[in-house]
Amino acid sequence: MTTPHISRRNPLHARIGIIGVGHHTYWDQFEGLLDEMYRKMKVLGDRVTANGAEVEMFSVVDTATAAYDELPKVQAADLDLLFVDMVTYATSSTFGVLIRNLNVPIVLVALQPLKAMDYVNGSTYMQLCNDDFCSVPEFTGVAIRMGKKPPPVILGHEEGDPVADAEISRWCNIAKALHDLRRGRFGLMGHVLESMLDMHTDPTAVTATFGCHIPLIEPHDLMRHFEAATGAQIAEKLKEIEGFFDFPDPISDPITRKATPEDLQMAAKTMVALEGLIDEKNLTGLAYYYEADEGSQMRKLVTNLIVGNSLLTGAGFPMCGEFDIKTCLAMLIMDRLGIGGSFAEFHPVDFAQDTILVGHDGPHHINIADGRPVLRSLIKYHGKPGSGVGVEFKIKTGPITMLSIGQNAVGGFKFVIAEGQSEDFPIPPTGNTNTHGRFGKDVRKFLCDWAAEGPTHHFALGIGHHAEDLVRIAEILDIEYAVVREE
Repeated sequence: MTTPHISRRNPLHARIGIIGVGHHTYWDQFEGLLDEMYRKMKVLGDRVTANGAEVEMFSVVDTATAAYDELPKVQAADLDLLFVDMVTYATSSTFGVLIRNLNVPIVLVALQPLKAMDYVNGSTYMQLCNDDFCSVPEFTGVAIRMGKKPPPVILGHEEGDPVADAEISRWCNIAKALHDLRRGRFGLMGHVLESMLDMHTDPTAVTATFGCHIPLIEPHDLMRHFEAATGAQIAEKLKEIEGFFDFPDPISDPITRKATPEDLQMAAKTMVALEGLIDEKNLTGLAYYYEADEGSQMRKLVTNLIVGNSLLTGAGFPMCGEFDIKTCLAMLIMDRLGIGGSFAEFHPVDFAQDTILVGHDGPHHINIADGRPVLRSLIKYHGKPGSGVGVEFKIKTGPITMLSIGQNAVGGFKFVIAEGQSEDFPIPPTGNTNTHGRFGKDVRKFLCDWAAEGPTHHFALGIGHHAEDLVRIAEILDIEYAVVREE
């Protein structure tokens, strides 16, 4: 079964700098060597550009003085990530200037031209062209002496090296996540569902840790766009919904029914309102919860956002119910890494299969669905007011990753991370998204270990195994983290 794909609302972006390092004595000794160093930098720049990032090229710095001269240019470039291209041996005085004064994540790239030297015809010139790793230990040691963490290293060769290619791609995706974390605008609308204590989050703490701004949104900001929606806009969104989802008859759950025209019309109108609000407030993501008065137009609006939420999340705009700004950030990180990012929590355990249902009543990243998503009308939302359309699908089978962002007793954030497998087992036809998650050989132990790390009850769910990427982001942001391992 083919799963339809949602195009991204806005292209991903990151600004990555590349600065070379070398040893000034070499240039007069070996004609053409400096030109070769710049050729090597261009190869790296082309790889970064091919991964969808903007490249800012700097010079080869070969003395401490040259590094000090280049430093203001690097600082002014407003980078998300800096690749230090280890084009040949360089003294660490060049790097000491950079690591001490820059407040930007740094990765050392040692990408030699040759897979191996031509030993029979080898020369000192050839060695210097391939001496990329030589000063890496010197640089990491100096970082530690400067009171900094040793930067990570990409080690490989220029052509036919899938390991190095994957690492470059990985860091480009991390830069995309960092770009939107520190520049984003994540709206908060309404209040915490009464009373999920794990959902309360200080917006100032979010800005202090991640860099993004948290605009506070009034529900009536959304209502203005709802009331202004035109018939043509609603019809366009209704056509999009009808072309994307299936609408099966109910099966076993008495609170579900075939999606009604009235519910679909309401879902389409709320989609128009959501997109208008996003554009007006220039938002990167939105977390919300609001109940409004029973029978009011506002209640109909704020309880019928699930379809629009899921389509927006699939388009790279994370939407979170239950006022969960922390999971909204986790969803954005996963989306920018290219692995999805659904709003999820744990549902009943399947002790027969040693799995657990992982899902929620929305929103979900539809682009990681297994097959065509389903819409069902729900007579009631369990635990919440209102009624309307629910989104139901399974996540693609195969490797999965979870990220919950919790907080400790003094308010510091913590990444709780785990990897598992999505299994192809049946899910209940309740109008909620679910998938069977397998986490090692003992689901009971895994769940107790997960709970012991202090997550929120929500988390972002993505496809593939990407715990290492999430750890790197936590380290860059200086956030506590725990990886709950399978056993």
